Amino acid sequence: MQGIYLVTDQKACQGKPLESIVSDAVRAGVSCVQLREKQACTRLFLKTALDLMSILKPAKIPLIINDRVDIALAAKAAGVHLGQSDMPYEHARRLMGPGAIIGLSVETWEDVEKAQDLDVDYLGVSPVFSTPTKTDTKTPWGLYGLERIRGYSRHPLVAIGGINASNARKIIKAGADAIAVVSAICSAKDAFDATLQLVRLFEHSQQEKKS
Repeated sequence: MQGIYLVTDQKACQGKPLESIVSDAVRAGVSCVQLREKQACTRLFLKTALDLMSILKPAKIPLIINDRVDIALAAKAAGVHLGQSDMPYEHARRLMGPGAIIGLSVETWEDVEKAQDLDVDYLGVSPVFSTPTKTDTKTPWGLYGLERIRGYSRHPLVAIGGINASNARKIIKAGADAIAVVSAICSAKDAFDATLQLVRLFEHSQQEKKS
């Protein structure tokens, strides 16, 4: 898991069609899209997932479903992202199969240690900074916390929480393999330009790490 990871939020879209924002992000080079629908009923959640699949599948960009293994299976999405209160990893893997992408949020050091023995595809370091789009999380990790996890964990790290173009480079330098953003794209005046800026910033930061 690398690059710019878009996490959707209908409220953050501020009335703009989600499909339009995702399409713009795809054109600009987003690496992955997670559909997060905390309030939607099952039917609407599934419909939105299928709509996004029609955009992402031709572009060969994975769709990850937040929390809901049943929606991921029904939509034939690439994978699912699990929080600490969601279905346990082992059960999700059994249902999703060996080829599915399964990410797991880590909010405490105990979460990080327990995840070390799991064959998850990535850890969602949540949140790095405080953010209004994730109000049910614990104390932010900060850059030091992210660096500490990078030094310990064998898994790819996806950083999320309060990330935008102004601090993304620091996050990548601290050890993130991918940066997940919500408002930085969903609430942007131009989702294409916002995504492109982040993609170029990520690529430049990767080159800096190699040099």
